[in-house]
Amino acid sequence: MTKGPLSGVKVLDLTAVVVGPSCTLTLAEQGAEVIKLESPEGDLLRKLGGPAPSPDMSPKFIHFNRGKRSIAVDLKTADGMAVLARLAEQADVLVTNMRGGALKRLGISWEALRPRNPRLVFCVIVGFGSRGRHHDSPAYDTIIQGMSGFAAALGRVTGEPRYAPFVLCDHITGIIASQAITAALLARERSGPGEGGGQAIEVPMYESMAHFVLTEHMFRRTFDPEGATGDPRVMNPDARPIPTQDGYIAVSANTDAQAFAFFDAIGRPELRDDPRFNSVVARFRNVDAYFTLRAEALRQRPTAEWAAEFRRREIPAMPYATIEGLLEDPHLWETGLLRQEVHPTEGAMTGLGRPVTFSAAGPDEIRLAPRLSADARGVLAEAGYTETEIESLLGGAVVAPPAPVIPG
Repeated sequence: MTKGPLSGVKVLDLTAVVVGPSCTLTLAEQGAEVIKLESPEGDLLRKLGGPAPSPDMSPKFIHFNRGKRSIAVDLKTADGMAVLARLAEQADVLVTNMRGGALKRLGISWEALRPRNPRLVFCVIVGFGSRGRHHDSPAYDTIIQGMSGFAAALGRVTGEPRYAPFVLCDHITGIIASQAITAALLARERSGPGEGGGQAIEVPMYESMAHFVLTEHMFRRTFDPEGATGDPRVMNPDARPIPTQDGYIAVSANTDAQAFAFFDAIGRPELRDDPRFNSVVARFRNVDAYFTLRAEALRQRPTAEWAAEFRRREIPAMPYATIEGLLEDPHLWETGLLRQEVHPTEGAMTGLGRPVTFSAAGPDEIRLAPRLSADARGVLAEAGYTETEIESLLGGAVVAPPAPVIPG
C-alpha cells in the first residue's frame, strides 16, 4: 500500500474507462485507499485497452487502476444499492463519471447520501456542466477534443483538424478532479465541529478543456473583439522537434540569455544585435524567422554534438525520444517511474511508479491493478458484513465473485 499525504482517506470509486480512473489513480498514488466498485461486467477499459494474458486485464486498465481494490456489485438491485450505501457511509470521498440520467435512475446523489455521511466529498465528473444545454449529452475524449477547440488548434499546425494520439481530455480532467477533491478534503478539515464539512463537486470535461484551450489561445481576443486567436509561437509549424544531421532534438531558448547563448552556439553571435531577435518581444514578433534560422542551423551537426554543446552553454535542450526510447531511458529506471513487476495473474511486466515524491511518504509500494471483484470478500467484511451475509451476496449474484484465473 502506498504511503502518502492522503493515507487514511477512503475513496469509493464508481468510475470507468479513463477520466474517472485517472482521477482515482492520482488519489491512490498519494496514499488514499481506493475501492473500485465495478459493474458485474467490469470496467469497459478491461477489454477496450488492448490484449493481455487475461481477457479482462488490458494494459491500459493495469496502468490506470494501480493501487485500487475491486468489488463488482449489481447496483440495479436493492441489495446492491444497500452495499453501495454502506460503503459510502464509511468513505471520505465518492467519485463517479456516470451520466446524470443513470445516477438519477439509481438514486445516487450527494443529497441522498449526505444524511448518512455529512462528511462525504461527492465528486461527479461529467461531459458537460449541469447548467448548460448539453448537460446530459454523452461524451468521450474525442467528442471533447472536437468541441473544445483542441482538434482545431492541432488543425492550424497540421492543415486539418486532428485528435491528439492520447485521451488527453480524459487525463487532464481527471487530474483537475483529483485536485478539486483534495481541496474539498482540506476545506472539510477546516470546518467546525458539527458542520459535517462534506460537499458536492461537479467537474465538467467540456468546460475544463475549453478553459485549457482558451487560457492558451484566446490571445488578442482577450482585449480586442476583432483580434486574432491562437498563440503564433506555439502554433508555428516549426514548433516541434528540430531535425539535426542524424535525427531530432528538442530545444527551447526563450530568455534573452538562452537565445544569445544559442546564437553563439550556432556560430551566429551577430544575431544578438539583430533588431528581429535582440529581445523577447522582438523574437515573438518575428517567430517565423527565428524558428527558420534555428531549423537551418541544427541540420548541420549530429544530435549528440548539439546536445553536448547546448548542455555546456546551459541552453534547455534534450534529444528527441520515441515511445520505445522512453522505455529504455535509464533516468526513468533510476527514478523508479519504470520498474519490473510481477502481477499475480498476468506475470512479468513493466510497471509504472509514482512520478511525484513526498519526503514523508517513503518508497512507492502501490498495489498492482486488481482482477474483477478480487477484493469483494475483504471489502464486505471491512464494511461490517458477516460471513453468512457475504456468502448470500456472492451466491445471489448481487456481488460478483472474484474473476477466475485463466491459465495463459
